[in-house]
Amino acid sequence: MEKVPMTAEGYAALEAEIKTLKTVERPRIIKLIAEARSHGDLSENAEYHAAKELQGITEARMADLEDKLSRADIIDVSKLKGDQVMFGATVSLIDEDTEEKVKYRIVGELEANVKEGKISIASPIARALLGKRKNDVVEVSTPGGGKSYEIVKVEFK
Repeated sequence: MEKVPMTAEGYAALEAEIKTLKTVERPRIIKLIAEARSHGDLSENAEYHAAKELQGITEARMADLEDKLSRADIIDVSKLKGDQVMFGATVSLIDEDTEEKVKYRIVGELEANVKEGKISIASPIARALLGKRKNDVVEVSTPGGGKSYEIVKVEFK
């Protein structure tokens, strides 16, 4: 069984999602199924089939999340320090072509959200950054071509 790295914050978010699925979504879907059954013939009842499909998707999501949580390797970022990029680091970069400044936090795959500045440890940019230090220049292969970034700051918060 492969461990799934995540921050304590990411673990708590997944637990909250499972709780919502079990206490809010599951009962809502059960009501939808019961209501659809009351309409009669199930073989031609689109509402019933849609509700059953939604139930299957929700149950599969819960099982997947529970599996990930059972294999979680929770990394306490507050105990990490140093100037080397690793899981949990917040890295400030400058794009060497455009001089644009970006900041990313390297997190587990389930926590990744680029809009929030969180990138997966499995992403090409995170893989290129791992092990590097402040002032290092990294080359990243992207779908749009190669990018070059200078590491300006490495911090753990």
